[in-house]
Amino acid sequence: MKVALEGPHGEIETLWATVVAPNQYELDNLPWCAYGVSAGDVIEARPDAAGQLRMTRIVRKSGNRTIRVILAVTSGGQPTFESQQMLSGILERGCSYEGRNKLLFAVNIPAPVNLAGIAQYLTDSGFRWEYADPTFNDLFPGEQGESDPVDA
Repeated sequence: MKVALEGPHGEIETLWATVVAPNQYELDNLPWCAYGVSAGDVIEARPDAAGQLRMTRIVRKSGNRTIRVILAVTSGGQPTFESQQMLSGILERGCSYEGRNKLLFAVNIPAPVNLAGIAQYLTDSGFRWEYADPTFNDLFPGEQGESDPVDA
């Protein structure tokens, strides 16, 4: 089943979810717009006036974290060799990813994987990326930094 989540600018996305209790759903994939949620999180959702389930709150965090990355693409629109290498490196480090399109990818970082290590790997790779769950402001309150969403 699909549950609607809202991004910071009012954008709506729907994620696959599994019913775990009345009005509670475990997210089955990665968010593209919403912040503060990751795959495996259990959320509460209620139907809106049109009957679409909409997230109302987070019930339980899974321990997964989410980072979003923008790949470099060739003139033909395919990921460059460097982009493919970076994605392979993500897998080698115990993470997984989903592509929204050929440019924007969300990376799932399981609880046992060091978030700072993945962030450093992406920074060293030279790709544009952002924290989505936790956000930059969650990790570094009061610090200046990239807190605006990645645009693809």
